[in-house]
Amino acid sequence: MWQYYAILSAVFAALTAIFAKVGVKDMDSDLATAIRTVVILCITWGIVLFGGKVGGMGAIGGRNWIFLILSGVATGLSWLFYFKALQLGDASKVAPIDKLSVVFTIVLSYLVLREPVSWRVLLGGCLIAAGSIVILSGK
Repeated sequence: MWQYYAILSAVFAALTAIFAKVGVKDMDSDLATAIRTVVILCITWGIVLFGGKVGGMGAIGGRNWIFLILSGVATGLSWLFYFKALQLGDASKVAPIDKLSVVFTIVLSYLVLREPVSWRVLLGGCLIAAGSIVILSGK
């Protein structure tokens, strides 16, 4: 089941790149990121509120809060850099380079989370890295 969500995530990430590239044209990339963030905030809190999930906030532990806040900081910085890169570069080049995050995630999940890494995951990560190198080496 997770595979379907991952594919949907990839489809919407692709749409994000295209919509953002058009939306960030002729404006400050930080302001564009802020506008996008407000939209995301409204959508996600709407889902939580209308889904009756607000009551679960009391059960969130301190460690969860710390790591969710750190994740939010990392996400915010990622979006700021992503929008700036989209403003300056081609979406067809920026988006694949952004997917180097997959390679970094594979390495960090092994080093930090001690998750096992299969040969398929390693091969896929190497292919992503190789593709990014090819894109970065072009003019």
